[in-house]
Amino acid sequence: MSNATPEITLSARNLKRRFGNFQVIHDVSLELRRGEVLGLLGHNGAGKTTTLQMLTGCLLPDDAEQNGCGIDICGINLLHHPVQAKAHIGYLPENPPLYRELGVDDYLIFAARLRGMKSAAVAEALALAKQRCGLEDVGKRIIGTLSKGYQQRIGIAQAIIHRPAVIVLDEPTVGLDPTQIREIRSLIRELGDTHSVILSTHLLSEVESVCDRVEIMQHGKLIYGDTSAHMQQHGSVSGFIIVLGNPPPLSVLAGITGISHVEQISATQFRVLHTPDSNPKGTLLSMAEQQGWQLEQLTPLQATLEEVFVKITDAEKATSGAIK
Repeated sequence: MSNATPEITLSARNLKRRFGNFQVIHDVSLELRRGEVLGLLGHNGAGKTTTLQMLTGCLLPDDAEQNGCGIDICGINLLHHPVQAKAHIGYLPENPPLYRELGVDDYLIFAARLRGMKSAAVAEALALAKQRCGLEDVGKRIIGTLSKGYQQRIGIAQAIIHRPAVIVLDEPTVGLDPTQIREIRSLIRELGDTHSVILSTHLLSEVESVCDRVEIMQHGKLIYGDTSAHMQQHGSVSGFIIVLGNPPPLSVLAGITGISHVEQISATQFRVLHTPDSNPKGTLLSMAEQQGWQLEQLTPLQATLEEVFVKITDAEKATSGAIK
């Protein structure tokens, strides 16, 4: 991706999509920045694939010329100038568009020529895509004889061979074994250094390991958007886990100023909650030393992404139910 690539590589506004009488996508708007990995997170059936199909020009939004609806790729309107805009997009659908009877090199060369690459540039592009996707040793192999992990790598290679500014990946690790998943996630993280990447997933571990920013989709709507780090803080609670080799009665811990609740997890481990505007850690440390409680561990509480995701989606579900 060259320095000429604009800061906002993808911009979508007020996207809607209906299948029959069922409204699948409701006024979805989002932006993707240069050098960013954006995770589109949601349960199966949330509308992620339909959204990505519209962003890549494979599916036309409803009312495309009305209500400010639009999709710009590197500043080019996808609806008005689809060929020029799509030249800046690399797309891997959930089911990779592979010709299983072709050799790896032959297929990637075919993909490059479909993208309009000149013959003189194809060889260099092929070598680079194979190197980045770990395909150097399988160029002469028939695609259908390779593992699911390698086929996924080939799918990514066809998406990046023309060096697009925007790479769109739909559930890129579905069906892979743990080793293959680690390899593909590492590749996505590397791609994020030089491209803009948007990937859909329902796997929270995917978001945690590769994404800079998260958009949560539910029932065809975007209900939350923030950085991965802030998302985790969204569900944070004020408290810590402590381990005491010689603990006092529970009532003594609960009586410390600022502590709102104490839960005994085991004979020596306790979950301590305190009010957000106070932190009794200093008092607790002093008392532990003075009273001989043998403090062995004090770890601040941090919500898991799973807990945060459930909290956000449940809150939206409750709000939607109240409106209905």
